[in-house]
Amino acid sequence: MSKTIGLLVMAYGTPYKESDIEPYYTDIRHGKKPTEAELEDLKERYKAIGGLSPLAGMTNRQAEAICDGLNQAYDDKEFKLYIGLKHIHPFIEDAVESMHEDGIEEAVTVVLAPHYSSFSVGSYNERAQKAAAPYDIKLTHVEHYYQQPKFIQYWTEKVNETLNKIPQEEHDDTILVVSAHSLPKALIEDNNDPYPDELHATAELLQQHSDIKHVAEGWQSEGNTGTPWLGPDVQDLTRTLYDEHQYKNFIYTPVGFVCEHLEVLYDNDHECKAVCDDLGVNYHRPTMPDTDPLFIGAIVDEIKNVF
Repeated sequence: MSKTIGLLVMAYGTPYKESDIEPYYTDIRHGKKPTEAELEDLKERYKAIGGLSPLAGMTNRQAEAICDGLNQAYDDKEFKLYIGLKHIHPFIEDAVESMHEDGIEEAVTVVLAPHYSSFSVGSYNERAQKAAAPYDIKLTHVEHYYQQPKFIQYWTEKVNETLNKIPQEEHDDTILVVSAHSLPKALIEDNNDPYPDELHATAELLQQHSDIKHVAEGWQSEGNTGTPWLGPDVQDLTRTLYDEHQYKNFIYTPVGFVCEHLEVLYDNDHECKAVCDDLGVNYHRPTMPDTDPLFIGAIVDEIKNVF
């Protein structure tokens, strides 16, 4: 008889409907309500991408695909899926409580973010661990999967597919911009956090495995805290790269994200494209992993490594 193991998939979360936007934003701001101007700005961003973010549905589909992949990979275990979100229901704590109610004694957790930071993945794991402690549920955490061969293969294939749409004679005038969500600089430096090094490793692996000649690293979607965040921001980086090298084609791979959602559909497809249009250069952005078998396989492989 196979043992039932909990699979706790954690993600940032997103509003399900317009009335969720204010409480969601308030939770992000640690209980401090946004001003009318701040709230309107976020609503306008959602409108610019066609309404609300597709993140909620995709998170569910990704989680289900990971669970299916694990159940195909193991004969002696049966994985039962739980989804826990950081800023909206079902919260991480709700998911752990559901595991307890179902009699789960052991679970593996994974965050839908490929690179480790104590601020991101570490904080999710900490919340799950704290919630699980009273119930004596044993948790095994996946900390990252950016180095998994299938993850790199996914992005390598996407870079090469994009390059193939660009005339061969322009490949030397093409730059790949590899990016992730920016984080507060002090937090990274004070904790000797591996996050920037992991993004750098991803960029190096893509340069080694794909046909791209030129690669740059940038950061995006930084918060409005009044303190320095990791840079350069991808928009500023785009202008700098153009001024220094006159690249004709910019390929953006926001590898720190795992699906099509606000930070990609707005921060890349709207803001970065606007910079490219202003400079008179070509904007390219390959499709995000979503439920691609290579991406899901990378997470399943990492879970098999740690569990």
